[in-house]
Amino acid sequence: MEIPPGLAHLARILPPALLPCAVTYFFLSRVPLLLDWGVLPLWSRVLGTIVAPPIVAYVYNEYQQAREAASLGAVRLPVVYDRWPGGLSLISKMAKSFKEGYPGDFLEEWCEQYGNTLVTKVLFQSGIFTTEPEYIKIILATDFDNYWKGPNDSRLLQSLLGFGVFNTDDHLWKFHRNLSRPFFSRERISDFDIFDRHTQDALSRMKARLAEGFPIDFQDLTSRFTLDSATEFLFGRSVDSTSAGLPYPESSPLANSPSFLNHPSNNFVRSFVQSQILSAQRASYGHNWPLFEFWKDIVKPHRKVINEYIDPILNDALARKRVGGLEDSKEDQTFLSDLVKATDDKEIIRDAIFNILIAGRDTTAATLTYSVYMLAEHPDIAARLRKEIIDTVGSSRMPTYDDLRGMKYLRAFINETLRLYPPVPFDLRASKRATTWPSTEPGGKPFYIPAGISCRYSVFLMHRRTDLWGPDALKFDPDRFLDDRVRKYLTVNPFIFLPFNAGARICLGQMFAYNEASFFLVRLLQSFTEFSLAPDAQPESTKPPASWKECKGTKATEKITLGTHLTMYAKGGLWVRMKEIAVED
Repeated sequence: MEIPPGLAHLARILPPALLPCAVTYFFLSRVPLLLDWGVLPLWSRVLGTIVAPPIVAYVYNEYQQAREAASLGAVRLPVVYDRWPGGLSLISKMAKSFKEGYPGDFLEEWCEQYGNTLVTKVLFQSGIFTTEPEYIKIILATDFDNYWKGPNDSRLLQSLLGFGVFNTDDHLWKFHRNLSRPFFSRERISDFDIFDRHTQDALSRMKARLAEGFPIDFQDLTSRFTLDSATEFLFGRSVDSTSAGLPYPESSPLANSPSFLNHPSNNFVRSFVQSQILSAQRASYGHNWPLFEFWKDIVKPHRKVINEYIDPILNDALARKRVGGLEDSKEDQTFLSDLVKATDDKEIIRDAIFNILIAGRDTTAATLTYSVYMLAEHPDIAARLRKEIIDTVGSSRMPTYDDLRGMKYLRAFINETLRLYPPVPFDLRASKRATTWPSTEPGGKPFYIPAGISCRYSVFLMHRRTDLWGPDALKFDPDRFLDDRVRKYLTVNPFIFLPFNAGARICLGQMFAYNEASFFLVRLLQSFTEFSLAPDAQPESTKPPASWKECKGTKATEKITLGTHLTMYAKGGLWVRMKEIAVED
């Protein structure tokens, strides 16, 4: 029988507290008698036993950290003020922002008040937030060995990611990393036949739906395209999620077709998305998240649905291994076949597959979704991009690897999309030992970083800082990656642009993602023009509230609501219309 998350968490944290509780109860029972105060009421002894030890531990920990900081010649980071004990109002603000707000709006507000690096204390646990490129560089590169996922943060995502590459450290992380690396060689990622098959399928479905007079949920379409491409690339065969068809707007009588809603791939996709949303919600509660899922892990049922979808492919590969058939077919030279050759452990294989699937599906789907959002919002940029494509490959030829390398504006357009809408807007590590970060002020004392503290960083907010990118940082302008602004801002400080992370854990699929997104955009703009948003199809509940128009920055101009789980997405989808280009054009 599986132990409920809350009980397992209490089993971890209570034993170290039992002795202090016992001492406290003894003190409250005996000392008043020695001082002739009489016997304290039972309720006051129990309350004191519960409350006193964590308070004493907290005060002692603060004292120890202050001493350690002084011994290192460092000062402590500013702490976000909370009028409620235990950071309860901070929890409320973060949870509300996650459900209804703009990505990182609470953090941006705190940064304006406390600086770009600060500490929050949630349920008496400290955590660091930063948008400072110098500190992110330390975490990811220059002091990489001192920062890891760590047991607490790994436990938070374990029911989703298991022990895959994105949720492990040390030897297990190296095992997954080394196993994945060969599949992202130039030879493999420049084989565009897979991309073309699935792109043509997606384009034909778009044309059919537009011919019916309905707009397209582009986020749904690109999520299916990237899922099908990724599964064929990794498994040797696609899960064919586009066979479910495309969704209709919720106002259409065809929207709730049972054949669409109950399609096996849609069950998979719903669990795929919901499992990530629920996992991300846990972060608001810090390491004590099991107390809010006390009796039941709410992510595991969704992971079970995902496993049921993957298992037939996995079981088939294991069966072929048992009869010695894995070497016989070219289609067996895949990521899955290498996993099966390396181990018979289904859990390890499932976790490895699922981790790579998240990277292969969600990040590129997000990039393409926000790319089309920008095409709809900036028709002049869309026209310029299409001209480069037509001048390079014409109106119908399949682009090659060299074609994509030569299209500088296309790469700049994708980079600018990744800058303002990075697929992974937030990430975290934990420090192993106490250290310091240099002051951002000349001559200032370094900042003290305690051992074991969570260090969360936001590239979403860093990518939008005007002091790092210039006064036009909030403007969508691909030319910033082509003109003098590259040398002025990016060349001198490359860690201000991290859509694929950096250092030893930099995304192995970076070039795969660039190629896939570039290829799809080329084929899209060979076939369509005049992109526009379809607000009549956008679910009303997912439109930005009117109050956003009074806010600062891009929040005031967004036409869709941005959501975040492990990656960023458009709530309610991205509904667009476009004009099909006739062959003779």
